[in-house]
Amino acid sequence: MNTEETNVDLQDAADETKDAEPKEATEGPAQVSADADATEADVSEADLDQEEQEKLPMTGGGDGAEDAVSAGGGETVEENGSVKLKMPEEAEVEEVKFTGLNKEELLRVAGTPGWVRTRWALLVAPRCRDLPDTAWWNGGPLYQIGNIQAFTDAGDLKGVEQKMGSLSQLKVRGLLLGPIHVAPPDEAMSLRFEEISSELGNLEQFRSLVQAAHKKGISVVLDLTPNYRGSSGPWFSNISVTNVAERLKSALVFWMNEGVDGVQLAGVERVASVVPSLWLDIRAIVQNGTEERPDKRVLIGVTERSAAEEVSALLSSSGVDLLVSRVLRPGNTDAGELAQSVQLLYSSHSQTQLAWNLGGRAEGHLASLVGPALVRLHTLLLLTLPGAPVVNYGDEIGLMDQDTKFPRMLWDSDEELNGTLQVNKQIIQTCFFRVLSELRGKERSLLYGDFLLLSNSSSSLAFQRVWDQSERYIAAFNWAPEEAALPLSRAAALPQRASVVLSTNASALPADSSVDLTELRLGPGQAALLRFPYTG
Repeated sequence: MNTEETNVDLQDAADETKDAEPKEATEGPAQVSADADATEADVSEADLDQEEQEKLPMTGGGDGAEDAVSAGGGETVEENGSVKLKMPEEAEVEEVKFTGLNKEELLRVAGTPGWVRTRWALLVAPRCRDLPDTAWWNGGPLYQIGNIQAFTDAGDLKGVEQKMGSLSQLKVRGLLLGPIHVAPPDEAMSLRFEEISSELGNLEQFRSLVQAAHKKGISVVLDLTPNYRGSSGPWFSNISVTNVAERLKSALVFWMNEGVDGVQLAGVERVASVVPSLWLDIRAIVQNGTEERPDKRVLIGVTERSAAEEVSALLSSSGVDLLVSRVLRPGNTDAGELAQSVQLLYSSHSQTQLAWNLGGRAEGHLASLVGPALVRLHTLLLLTLPGAPVVNYGDEIGLMDQDTKFPRMLWDSDEELNGTLQVNKQIIQTCFFRVLSELRGKERSLLYGDFLLLSNSSSSLAFQRVWDQSERYIAAFNWAPEEAALPLSRAAALPQRASVVLSTNASALPADSSVDLTELRLGPGQAALLRFPYTG
């Protein structure tokens, strides 16, 4: 395998994400005795009378442990001052319901080493941070299919439904679909938001697709950008924008009732300023829950702006939940400017409002924008930044644009994949995406952890994702055509070493290997995700 290939066996990286429990230290007899005496004194002072028994359930209200065990057919065994429960046969286990300890049982247990350790942990252990407010659209990648006909051989909504299993394996959290409505180019009066283009399918197919997606835990967001096939806009002219916005309102009610989980709209900055009252109505229809649909629905705006300051201001003024922009500017390798943009947006907004993308309907596919060799580097960047990663269909396999921004999606059985090398590259890239996406969705530090900039220059970048007592992650990138050293910030109090979770060059940085953080170096065009444990 050459240096541009990633170790196919990346699943090991995902398997290692389980936290390891620290082993208990061995206590000496003298210490245990002292702790036990102190504990019994504490309990005696509490004067646990019969009336207070009902206030001290271990897992709920009810009678004592003896009654619970008796009801289940078991018995109590007293050994070395400890109360143990002898459980019944397997068939009877479901009948056992432990509801609490009475006064005598509590006093017997109070002197045991296990009780002392538990009480000590509850008194002096550091308190965990409360989990932040989250939204479903931050739980994993948002997968955009801008052209239904290019995505599958069937070329319709039924074909998309048939690929829902593949999207689930990629740990996709949301599907950005379409536009699929009838929209003759540049003809405002001919728009039919509530009608699906006949070549793409029908309403029954759409309903079936939404149901299949929801069964896989995938939300569906419908792109309702009005003039997606034309060149005028956004939303045509000042004369037509009011009419289009009014018609869009009724269409939103229609599609919300069909079970969509959100809507995406391009050109939100102009519409919000030209018809502000109508824009408020549009927002309310999408964002306000009802008794029938109390769950959160997302309103995604799309803008061509790329300056972080402008994007931040528009995110605040428009009131959208997410704003897809050009902040990352495909092909831009000025890591210093990129780091400043990310830092500004992160410091100004909640992570639930941040969206990151490279490519899309207008720009094309990632591999064509950054080159095939840097696809995995940018995939790692998208899936480790704080916020929602938005990916274009086919980016998970490194799909290249040809004479169109909507090339046909390549599946394993396609004739275009003749040759082992091409097949292997697709498998490697897909494995890389899947493992990283799974980590992104379940590791707390990557899911909603703090973002700490560790190092940045014009061609390199490193940042840390940290959440409370969870494992810490470092994402490091080198865009330069030569090896680069990444001096990490001393203020972050990093350990000397970290382990490699995955990298874009498995030959140089294999999974599970250890790297020295005091002199971290990356090869040309290389990126890596590193991990180290929380140590208190």
